[in-house]
Amino acid sequence: MRIDVVTLFPEMFGVVRDLGVTGRAHAQGRWSLHAWNPRDFTHDIHRTVDDRPYGGGPGMVMMAAPLEAAVGAAQAARAAQGLAPAPVALLAPVGKRYDQAGAEALAASDGLILICGRYEGVDQRFIERCVTHEISLGDFVLSGGEIAALAVIDAAVRLLPGVLNDGDSALQDSFNDTLSGLLDSPHYTRPEVYEGASVPAPLLSGHHANIARWRRERSLALTVTRRPELIESARAQGWLTLADERYLAELAGEPLPEPKKKRRFSKPKTA
Repeated sequence: MRIDVVTLFPEMFGVVRDLGVTGRAHAQGRWSLHAWNPRDFTHDIHRTVDDRPYGGGPGMVMMAAPLEAAVGAAQAARAAQGLAPAPVALLAPVGKRYDQAGAEALAASDGLILICGRYEGVDQRFIERCVTHEISLGDFVLSGGEIAALAVIDAAVRLLPGVLNDGDSALQDSFNDTLSGLLDSPHYTRPEVYEGASVPAPLLSGHHANIARWRRERSLALTVTRRPELIESARAQGWLTLADERYLAELAGEPLPEPKKKRRFSKPKTA
């Protein structure tokens, strides 16, 4: 997977390129990062990339030409590697919310080109000419798109085959389909007792079915408390079992009735 980033601050991306599991994966060649500074595609002595907004108002707006030239250079470099033209994604408040499904889709692709805006925004003509997707992390505003881009990259790279030491680790992440899109359960490690607090007994039992049920119930309880909309989504997908629904009903104080046992009729004796 190849990630190209158009940014005024390429040095910020050393965080994912050089450190942690994403840095190790980059060193192993499992993915590659290429940064393109719009200032390198300007033609004036000041390397100008922004100007005052038409119509007035505070702040400055990033100019279309340097951004488009940077995207063109990134696409050309990708083509030289035999890659097809990449999607171009702008980090912006109006974008689609980035989620685990988006990270999985990116990890399964050849990558994309991320545009990191700054100042008051980006010239709309660049967006209309070059941008194919817009991505948001949530309902808040950052100083620029770089921090959001780092999150987008990290979430996808950790899903690439061989990046995590334990290949099943990502399957236990919150929002993963293997957890029915719910939040993950709490985790514990040594010591068994810390400051008077013990590890929950089911986790010490060695009984795999009991451990799995405990984790599922904690996942359900945490999700219904913190993110109830995820419960509704899992229910709509048909991912909740009858045991799940019974546990949720008990949490709500409205336990479901036990299913009636089928009566068995004995065959009449024959003479």
